Amino acid sequence: MSRQYINPPVVEAVCEFRLSSDTKWDLTIPGLVYERIQDRFPHKEQHIVSDIEINQEANGIKQQVRTNERIWFLTEDRKLFIQIGTRFLAINCLAPYPTWQSFKPSIDRAYETLSSIVSIQGLERIGLRYVNRIEIAALNLELATFFQFWPYLGERLPQAMKAFIVGCLLPYSDDRDACRIQLTTAVTEQPDTGGFVLDLDYFLAQPNTVSPENALDWVEGAHQNVETVFEGCITDGLREIFERA
Repeated sequence: MSRQYINPPVVEAVCEFRLSSDTKWDLTIPGLVYERIQDRFPHKEQHIVSDIEINQEANGIKQQVRTNERIWFLTEDRKLFIQIGTRFLAINCLAPYPTWQSFKPSIDRAYETLSSIVSIQGLERIGLRYVNRIEIAALNLELATFFQFWPYLGERLPQAMKAFIVGCLLPYSDDRDACRIQLTTAVTEQPDTGGFVLDLDYFLAQPNTVSPENALDWVEGAHQNVETVFEGCITDGLREIFERA
């Protein structure tokens, strides 16, 4: 994120592209990509992942689980890697998160490399997600001291919460995009410490409404919106913990 912190809470950032079904694909593509990026991503791994697809049908909600093979190309320190699957590209960055200025060139390179090999006909989905893990050393922690997004309990309910999960979906760009915000409690190993996960997932909500040649501009705009949402979810109490650079 452009607002830099000495101790950023990001444990993983990921940018993904799902190509339209009319984009031609074959098994040689991952190898061709690797030939062009192996100077930066020398290590290869094969992974099997499960995707859960949920659809609303006339007789109810139908859930399908599909397994897919993906190839990972990793840097020497394994903190940055590219995933390639059938009509799928993702760039993952693990903690310690550097800066957006350091992460974005890897996104650009991966997408531009794929675009030079594949004629991308459309984009079913583009996503930019930040998973933040936050630990606060405090007794009788008051959420309002640190967050501007948290669960509300009415006055007739007990005010002490042992655990919670709260989320919402915000529309952007006339409903073309959306940002899913989710805040949950997390287990910590330190006593008298509150743990939380703030998950921000900004994505293209209407498939094929961003052209392939404008995808990286969309990603830049998505990051600006994610950064605004992140700053809107926290208070100066957390900013002091993260320590502004």
